[in-house]
Amino acid sequence: MSNIYHYASVSKALDDLSEMGFTFDFNLHEEDIIKNPHRYEIEHIYRYEGDSSPDDEATVYGIKSSSGKKGVFVAGFAANSENDAARVLNEISIKGRNK
Repeated sequence: MSNIYHYASVSKALDDLSEMGFTFDFNLHEEDIIKNPHRYEIEHIYRYEGDSSPDDEATVYGIKSSSGKKGVFVAGFAANSENDAARVLNEISIKGRNK
């Protein structure tokens, strides 16, 4: 897994990932991430920190599936915004640090 990068905006992180071929929107297919986390590897993590409120913070994951599909997943940090897929990706990220 690559390092965590800090960007001024989520759109800048998405643009950079798109240039690297991460074009699939995994937010639309989060159910598969939840059910089959072993099929996914996080290659990049981009963190956006809002200036005025922690609710503006987000993490953009650059993900590669075992089938080779490369895409992104955007997770917010608002108190109620973390969904099951974001929790699974966080677990994948933490496990990846031990490699």
